[in-house]
Amino acid sequence: MITDTPVLLLAPRINETGLQLRTAAGRRGLRAFVATSWQAPRELLGAAVHVYGGPLFGDAVGRELGLGLLEPAADWLTRLPLALTGRRIAFTTLAEARRLRRPAFVKPPVDKLFAARVYPDGGALPGPELLDGDTPVLVSDVARFTTEYRLFVLDGAVRAGSRYAVDGDLSVAPLGTAGAPHGGSAQAPDRECAEVLAFAGDVLAAATSDAPLPSAAVVDIGRTEDGRWAVVEANAAWASGGYAADPDAVLDVVLRSGGPAAQLPSTDRPFLRELPEVVR
Repeated sequence: MITDTPVLLLAPRINETGLQLRTAAGRRGLRAFVATSWQAPRELLGAAVHVYGGPLFGDAVGRELGLGLLEPAADWLTRLPLALTGRRIAFTTLAEARRLRRPAFVKPPVDKLFAARVYPDGGALPGPELLDGDTPVLVSDVARFTTEYRLFVLDGAVRAGSRYAVDGDLSVAPLGTAGAPHGGSAQAPDRECAEVLAFAGDVLAAATSDAPLPSAAVVDIGRTEDGRWAVVEANAAWASGGYAADPDAVLDVVLRSGGPAAQLPSTDRPFLRELPEVVR
């Protein structure tokens, strides 16, 4: 039965973040619904639905449920100044990237059509028998990050954050305690937290002009080997893991990023994911 209570719809293969968001939704009186298939649940048609799940799930249910799924522009990284990215980044096609004769980090800008990693040259990328040459890709200089953080951003401010990697390996800790030496002082992590938030402020300031973001998004940043901070990438909050970030704050960002299209402000319209029409 349809009610006026907003619903948080979770993908069938619920992950740890999904479990945390389900609990957080319950605390604030929202209904949480775990899908049993990759189809829009009939009982939710007409309800105020918000979604958390991967891009394939969002595509499968989004149009039928009237969702407005926000995601950063595919070329967002290329619009940022070099001082914030720390490396050259180009938005191009897979056909062009296959001509590379040097190592480069290559990734699909939105969906995970192939592995995002450092390729020795363009010949190591998926061939035309697997992916069309018109497939958009981001190609960047190789950069190595010693620590990486995920920041959940709402209305131009960081609402929650978590460390997720150290030297390329998964290493999860809440923002503000990340990097604390075992048995050591809290001063070092507090100092790093301050640096993370200060750099995030610079990034979000840039996002108000030449490199705009939707009102709700995820921005990943990291410290490079030379000690500088740089943007790693930006992603859709409704499809991103929260790691050790505060689930209640993450939920605020997720609800905005993947909710009813009719509730979105006009400024978010340029960031709507194009949803396919699903044929049953």
